Parts: sequence; structure tokens; C-alpha cells
Amino acid sequence: MYLAVLGRQSKISLAELEAQFDDVKKINDRVALFESDVKPEIARLGGSIKLAKKMNLKPLDFLAGLPEGKLTIGVSDYTDGTSKKLVTAEALKMKKILVRHGRSVRIVENKEAALSSATSLHNGLSGKNERKVELIRANDEWYLVFGVQDIDAYVRRDQARPARDAKVGMLPPKLAQILINLCGRLPEGARVLDPFCGTGVVLQEAALMGYKAYGTDIDARMCDYSQKNMDYLGAKDYEIEVGDATNYEWEGKIDAVACEGYLGRPMSQIPSEIKLKTEMQECKAILFGFLRNLAKQIKAGTPVTVAMPAWLNAEGTYVRLGIDEIESMGYNVNNKSREGLLYFREGQIVARDIIMLRKR
Repeated sequence: MYLAVLGRQSKISLAELEAQFDDVKKINDRVALFESDVKPEIARLGGSIKLAKKMNLKPLDFLAGLPEGKLTIGVSDYTDGTSKKLVTAEALKMKKILVRHGRSVRIVENKEAALSSATSLHNGLSGKNERKVELIRANDEWYLVFGVQDIDAYVRRDQARPARDAKVGMLPPKLAQILINLCGRLPEGARVLDPFCGTGVVLQEAALMGYKAYGTDIDARMCDYSQKNMDYLGAKDYEIEVGDATNYEWEGKIDAVACEGYLGRPMSQIPSEIKLKTEMQECKAILFGFLRNLAKQIKAGTPVTVAMPAWLNAEGTYVRLGIDEIESMGYNVNNKSREGLLYFREGQIVARDIIMLRKR
């Protein structure tokens, strides 16, 4: 049994786990349990910030059996209602007993009941060193952390790319991973299409996950940017072509489609009703035109995950594109209610509304 600590937007993190693993059970808004035949890799999950495995031994028995030398221990509790004070007391109790038995122990200080992923990572509690461990308690069960999301690696992948353009939006690599993973468990070497490839973030993440990346974009400059970024990455098995997603004829087999569609113009303030209506009509024409075109070219069962725009209104909620007619194009909408699958920062005007489809 594995435990995942969910990211900031936990419903999206949970949906990613459900698309990839069996018997996913949400414990609370911060953690979920799941089963897997193979050990999961934190580097392949954009929405989970820690991974841990259920412990067979009691925490003290496990710690007492670790290799000789100084121990660095972190303790996190994700049980609802647990306080920092209780967790700190538990950690100090463990230290006292271990010291009494001749061990040298350092406890990583908690600022909350659970250590942040940054604190875990920067204290080496990612499972790579046997004498540096993080123990997680959730509902009276104990788990040993074996993976912590490498925040620094995501930043490097994003900022070190030679070709970037803030004007066309910056898709976070973590979200690109999530979009691909929401397509489900793809076979090794699957060919993943991004018809709005932009600077190639989805293509980059697909290549890093071992898939064949296939990207098109209506803007030749964006295709050139994607080419430069993929070459910088050292990717080999990829294709990039100039093409309008509403009428382009893609070549070869497509195993999955993952993309951030056209999100409209950047906005720094809440749009007026008239401006919003115009934006919605333009975005809908492009995105639905793309889906109609795609439906004619992919086989039944092909997964399609699209990030569409949603706009913040004066009431503080997001206005989304109506998607009822997508089903008439030949798709099943897997998350028709779309409850919680909005990706945004607090106060962000244009959010990403994640839609999960499968060709009928």
C-alpha cells in the first residue's frame, strides 16, 4: 500500500492518481492511498509532492535497525486535527529512546504538523540515504517516505530552456506531466500529440517520460522554439510540424492527446461582460474546431486531455466554456461535472479548466 501527499490543488492530484493506479482512496484533502504492482516514481507525477510506503515495523523498531551513524529524522502527521505540538512531542520521544540506546539523532524541526516538501527535500529526506528518513502518520498508520518532489528540477527544466516566450503563456512542467498522466496508463513508447505545442513543454515532459512526442502549432515561430528546446533537452524521438489544429491532418498513429488549448488573450483584470463574451466565442471556435477535426482522425478509445480557459468574474468564481456539445462530436466526457479540475493561482484571471475525454 502506497501513500501520496497531494499537491496544492488536491482534486487534480487525486484525478492523476486515479488515472494511473488502482484502488485509490482519498483519506483527506492532503493524502490518498493507492495500490501499484510496481514501485511508483515521484518524478513522473506532477500532482503528488511526496510518496511513501506502509511500514511493516513500528517506527522505533524500524529506526533502531538503520545502519550505524548519525540519524536525521523527520516526522509528519497528515491526520486531520493533529497539531505541530503533538508531532514535535512524538519526534522528541523517538529521539530520546534512540539516544538512550547509543544513537546520534537529529530531528528536523516542524513548522506545521507535516513537513513541507521543500523542507523534506533540502534535508535529504527523499529516501536516497538510509540514515535520513521521514516517517508519515495518517490515521494511526505509519508510512516511510521514498520520494519527494524535486522542486528545483522543475524550475531548471522550465527556466533553463533556451526558447521561452512569456507572451504566449508559460505552461508549468508539472501541469504538463499531469495532462499526460490524465490520459491513463499509456504503453511504453506511446506517441503523444500536442496540437498547440507552443514552446514544447508537453513535448518535453512526454519525451522525459519515455513517450514519442508529436507536436504541431499554427505559429511557425513556436514550432522553431519547440525544436530548439527539444534539441537542448537531447530528445531524439520527436516530430514538430506547423499546422492549424482546426484543420490539420496529423500523420501516423496517435496513442494519446495532451495539450493546453488556446486560452485567449492574457488578462490583468476581470473582463467586462461584453469582453468576456467575445473571448469565450473566440476560444470556443478554436477549441471546438480542433476537437471536431481530431475526432475524425483518432481511433475509438484514444484519450484526450485538454486544458481550456476559464475566466474569473466579479463574484470570485470562474466562468467556463459549455462542453455539452463535445459529446455530439464523438467523445465521452470523463469528468463532465469538472468538479475541482481547475488549475489556477489565487486571484489569477484566466484559469485552466482540465477536460478529460475519450473517443467513442
